[in-house]
Amino acid sequence: MTEELGACPECDALYRRRRLKRGETARCPRCGARLYGRSRIGPDQMLGLVTGALLTFIIANAYPIVVMQVQGVSNSATLSGSIVTLWTEGRRLMAVLVFATTQLFPLLDLLAMTALLSVAVRMRQGGATRPVWFAPLLRFLQSMRPWGMTEVFMLGVLVALVKLSNMAHILPGVALWAFGALTILLAAILTFDLRSLWDENGS
Repeated sequence: MTEELGACPECDALYRRRRLKRGETARCPRCGARLYGRSRIGPDQMLGLVTGALLTFIIANAYPIVVMQVQGVSNSATLSGSIVTLWTEGRRLMAVLVFATTQLFPLLDLLAMTALLSVAVRMRQGGATRPVWFAPLLRFLQSMRPWGMTEVFMLGVLVALVKLSNMAHILPGVALWAFGALTILLAAILTFDLRSLWDENGS
């Protein structure tokens, strides 16, 4: 059992941190704020989920998002192609924002999660110690998470498709379905309490 002092982020009350069982959540006895928790999903299951999300991310960026047919002429658009088009048309700030929020930050999130979870799984199996980069990477991931906006992009694409449907025949591409699946997978991954990785020691 790990015991250490901590402070409630809401009312600053001191509490003694204890190791939780899977699915348990610790709350402040004074104000009821959530202090920390331990996911029902272990690092090994979460690693499988993150691996699936990485594969889905690759598919979402390799195939067309939509295929538009106007007067018998078909045009397909990929996310990478759309970003390049924005850049070449002079909308460089928009291109950078789309690239950062839909490609860079989600990819960094998934890669960082893969590295952290791999270490946690090996630690549970007794075959590894926590490397020196573990804590900095964990803090980096926590600070970066608010910038991943795949769900906002997905909503924007759906709104655009509805508006374009009056002007052209729209066929959803493979990447659109992949982005939908990726949005769900990322939502599940974000429910995982990153701080619980620090306590993994095989139980």
